[in-house]
Amino acid sequence: VYDTLVLPQQGGPGHAAHLAASWEVDGANYKFTLRDDVKFQSGNAMTAADVVYSLERMQAIGAGLSYLFAGVTAQAVDDTTVEFTLETPYAPFVASLVRLPIVDMAHVKANSDSEWGEEFLSGNGAGTGAYGVKSHNPQEETVMTKSDSYFLDVAAAAPDTVRLRYGLEAATVRTLIAQGEHDIASQWLPPEVVQALSKDGAQLLTESGTGAFYFKMNTTKAPLDDVNCRLALSHAFDYETAVQMIAINDDVSAGSAASGAIPVGMFGANPADNVMTQDMDKAKEYLSACKHDAGDMNIEVSWIAEVPLEERFALRMQSNFTELGIKSEIKKLPWALFAEQVSTPENTPHISQLFVNAVTGDPDTLLYGMYHSSTPGTWQSPEYLNDAQVDEHLDAGRSAADDAGREAAYKALNARLM
Repeated sequence: VYDTLVLPQQGGPGHAAHLAASWEVDGANYKFTLRDDVKFQSGNAMTAADVVYSLERMQAIGAGLSYLFAGVTAQAVDDTTVEFTLETPYAPFVASLVRLPIVDMAHVKANSDSEWGEEFLSGNGAGTGAYGVKSHNPQEETVMTKSDSYFLDVAAAAPDTVRLRYGLEAATVRTLIAQGEHDIASQWLPPEVVQALSKDGAQLLTESGTGAFYFKMNTTKAPLDDVNCRLALSHAFDYETAVQMIAINDDVSAGSAASGAIPVGMFGANPADNVMTQDMDKAKEYLSACKHDAGDMNIEVSWIAEVPLEERFALRMQSNFTELGIKSEIKKLPWALFAEQVSTPENTPHISQLFVNAVTGDPDTLLYGMYHSSTPGTWQSPEYLNDAQVDEHLDAGRSAADDAGREAAYKALNARLM
C-alpha cells in the first residue's frame, strides 16, 4: 500500500533507490532526488513536501519505529529534492528509510480534521503502492486492490484483489487457501499445514530474509555465566535435525542452517556453506573446562506458547543436553509473561527462543538491541551480554564511513559473538 524512498538490495547488503532516484551523503546530511513520475492512489503527484510531512508525522505520533528517526530533520529544497539532517552521524540512516512510508499529505488533510489524520489512516490508505485499501476491519480482514496508476510494472499474474484475514486457526487457513479465499498467511503456520497445501497444488516460493531464529543464553545465570558451558551447549545442539523439523518437503524448508550470528546476505555474515553443525566431541571438551559440574546443572529451556513449533526445538535441546549428562526443564511461557520476565536477569530463563528480524534490513537494527550492553532487559536481549569488544564492534558499525568499514566491523562482531 505504501512505498519508501529505498528498498533493500536483493541478494546482498545495502539498499537500492525506489521512490528516490538517487542520493548523496555528506557526513550527517543526506540529499535525495525523487522520481518525478510517481502518483499517489488519489491521483496527487508525490513531491518532497510529502516526504517531509511523512517524517514529521511519524515523529509527532511517536509510535512504531519512530525511534529510528529521533534527531532527524527534513526540508523540501524543491518538488523533487529533500534534505535530511541528522543530529549525529549514523551510518545505517539510509537503511532506516525502509521504515518511512511516504504518505499523501494533501489527501490526508482533505479527509481529516487533524494534522496527522490518525483516524482516517486507521481505515484508509494514502500511499503510492501497487495496491490500495478497499476495506479494513482490524478484527477480521483487510482487502486490497491493484492500483492502475503504479509507477512500476506489475506482473499480469498479480491478483487484482488480495485479502489478509486475522486471527484464523491453522486448519481454517488451510481450508480457505485451498478454496482460493485467502491470500496471505502468518509465518507461524505449522510446516505440516504448508506441506498439505503444497500437495493440494499451492506453489511454494522461498526467499531468504533479514532475520534469524536464536537460542539465547542468559550469561548472568549459572552455569551459563561460564563461556565454556555456553559453548558446550551450542556445540551439542543438533542443527541439522532442527532444520528437518521445519521442512515442508524434500526440497523446501521454512528455514536454513545458520552460518553464524548474522544472517547470510548481510554485512559481516559468514559464507552460506559455513553452516553450524553438532559436534559432541567439542561439546564435551568445552564442558570439561566449565567451572560448574554437569551433574549439578538443571537448564531451564523456555518456549513461547503462541509458537508451538518452539516446543519441538526445546525437546530437541533437552535430548541433546541429556547426552552431555545435563538435566534440563522445559517451560511454556505466553508471550506477555515472557516479555515481563526478561526485564530482570534473575527471572530470565537460562535459554530463550526468539525470532528476531532486522526491521530495516540492516545489521544495526538486528544486532544493536540484542547485544549492546546499553540495551539489556528487553525481549530481544535476554542474554544480558556485557562485552567490551561486542560494544566496540557495534559502535563501529554505526559510525563507519563506508560499506567496507561496516563490513569489517560486523565481521569482527560475528566472530566475537560466536
